[in-house]
Amino acid sequence: MDKMIAYCGYTCSECLAFKATQSDDDTERIKIAEMWSKQFDADIKPESINCDGCASGSDRIFDYCNICEIRKCAIGKQVINCAYCVDYSCEKLDTLFKMAPNAKSTLEEIRKNI
Repeated sequence: MDKMIAYCGYTCSECLAFKATQSDDDTERIKIAEMWSKQFDADIKPESINCDGCASGSDRIFDYCNICEIRKCAIGKQVINCAYCVDYSCEKLDTLFKMAPNAKSTLEEIRKNI
């Protein structure tokens, strides 16, 4: 499988929710929900661990991705991902990059090849 890159630069195809969805593994969904509930101090249900990737166009998107401001912005601007945005890099991305430097590296690599 090719890498699937989210709007923000995360690699969806490496995400635990994506992997559990693609393999339709309910046991993994339960483990991930428990782990993320503890990690993010949230009540994440196994049924919300269902995602085909942020930019897939599918209705099966992890709950947080449905409210993600970066995703909403990219969809509104009709870009493949944020690397293609004329406003790159914005404040929303800069905040994310502090927590996820790999996302920045991914988008920077894409921008080199545009």
